[in-house]
Amino acid sequence: MKDIIIASNNKGKIEDFKAIFPKANVIGISEIAPDFDVEETGTTFEENAILKSETASKALNKIVIADDSGLSVEALYGEPGIYSARYAGEPKDDQANIEKLLSNLKDKENKKAEFICAIAVSEPGKDTVTYVGKVQGEIIDEQRGENGFGYDPIFFVPSLDKTMAELTAAEKSAISHRGNAIKLMNEDIGERFQ
Repeated sequence: MKDIIIASNNKGKIEDFKAIFPKANVIGISEIAPDFDVEETGTTFEENAILKSETASKALNKIVIADDSGLSVEALYGEPGIYSARYAGEPKDDQANIEKLLSNLKDKENKKAEFICAIAVSEPGKDTVTYVGKVQGEIIDEQRGENGFGYDPIFFVPSLDKTMAELTAAEKSAISHRGNAIKLMNEDIGERFQ
């Protein structure tokens, strides 16, 4: 079984990767380097993913995957964007983030949104490669579903008539921004993870 190291301490992201790579041994960075932390100083999802993957890959001398992802809401000019996890401030609080987003959208008619995920793959001695996946949806006022994390309970996918939080892990990985980015990665370099 192939080890895949994910440069994230986010348990929700680790679970997403486990669903996407069921035949691999997905390892969160905290299992190997408990104090791993990278200041996300990038201005895009791609820049932040590269910062995390390259830092971890150099420290561990192994292939490392990192992602940076978040929600972009059309009526809010792309907010919360790269600040999705800390939209309502520190410490990270999914419920507070949802409440702030819904408050900022309360007078807006346009509820279109997209989840964006940038994945960076860093390998010692090779150039880092990135892949970007998206999923379109809209924000609803009522939280629905028990699965997922972050904004999933208010991100409605019209084609499925469900929020992301109402999807099973397998359903989510089939259509999610992270799943779409990983499909692109697998088409390009998937043999590295077999």
